[in-house]
Amino acid sequence: MKAHETVMNWVTGELSSGRLKIGDHLPSERALAETLKVSRSSLREALRVLEALGTIRAATGSGPRSGTVVTAAPEQALTLALNMQLATSHVEHSHVYEVRLLLETWAAEHSDPSVGDWDSVERLLTLMDDPEILVADFLHLDAEFHVTVSRAAGNPLISTLMDAMRTSIADHTLARAQALSNWEATAERLRTEHRAIFDALRRGDRVRAAEIVRQHIRGYYVETAN
Repeated sequence: MKAHETVMNWVTGELSSGRLKIGDHLPSERALAETLKVSRSSLREALRVLEALGTIRAATGSGPRSGTVVTAAPEQALTLALNMQLATSHVEHSHVYEVRLLLETWAAEHSDPSVGDWDSVERLLTLMDDPEILVADFLHLDAEFHVTVSRAAGNPLISTLMDAMRTSIADHTLARAQALSNWEATAERLRTEHRAIFDALRRGDRVRAAEIVRQHIRGYYVETAN
């Protein structure tokens, strides 16, 4: 077993048992190397891998924020994996559309208005209403809007997958938007559709919300397909 797998298994086991929680510090390098029976050089390499995957955060210095802290940010690992997939495979615009349609309509169909963070959603919509907003900033807020409303479905894996995918395709999405002949008209339509999605989800009309989401994603795909 590779050193980072040994460390990952140990962290996973400690988290599962409750002996370690997100935000806790790992033991010192020396203590952890002795516990896991690995060399300190192998341990350091393993910790670098885990930091890249978002499992831990390492900081030098002194104080409560220094040392190696468990973060368990799965979207970082998924984003890294998706970035590699997009870089090495022929992923087309239609593939992104199909995955978005699958994830986001499912989230709308299973949304629970009692658990939605509607204040945050409304804040995002207000920020997107700024007529002077840059395209890149609008798209960043747009992505955050879709991820935030998806959390009302109560399935953190769906939201994590959406977050990771949207981070991975951010450059692709921006290039498509900037190629549009009339971005202002597109942005205004998206604002209207976002409000309609928000209203349907907040009042618990899952069927209507899912249909608007479906039309919303399909319409933008058709508009940016060329």
